[in-house]
Amino acid sequence: MENPTTTAPEPALAPPALEVNVRATKSRRSAFAWYFQRISGLLLVLFTIGHFFMVHWTEMSGHDFNRSVDRLSDPMFQFLYLGFIVLGMYHGVQGMWNILRDYKLPRGLYIGALVVLIGAALFFTYLGFDTVLSVHNWKLN
Repeated sequence: MENPTTTAPEPALAPPALEVNVRATKSRRSAFAWYFQRISGLLLVLFTIGHFFMVHWTEMSGHDFNRSVDRLSDPMFQFLYLGFIVLGMYHGVQGMWNILRDYKLPRGLYIGALVVLIGAALFFTYLGFDTVLSVHNWKLN
């Protein structure tokens, strides 16, 4: 005979292994972001030092407008500066996102700030790419 005071069995939850895998995947993404933040910072320092030596250290690099346009029209320099823009944007957006997460903002404010951050990053990345890729048209007579 069944005891009438017993309750129905609780529905089964997701298997614990699935939860562990989700946490492990999130942890791997966080670890990648943490490492790449350090790597991108190091690469930005190297890019900045390279930029300084290539552009500001020697008189041969030229400090007038037309010489700068010639240098930026070179595909190698364009590649370097586009890499500089992408790394700088990644590093800055990742850093700002980490700051936003640290403040534990209300969800609506957090999403709004994230939309503004991503919008600004896309806008400034576009400006950087547009400048580097169109500079060859700027030569003075």
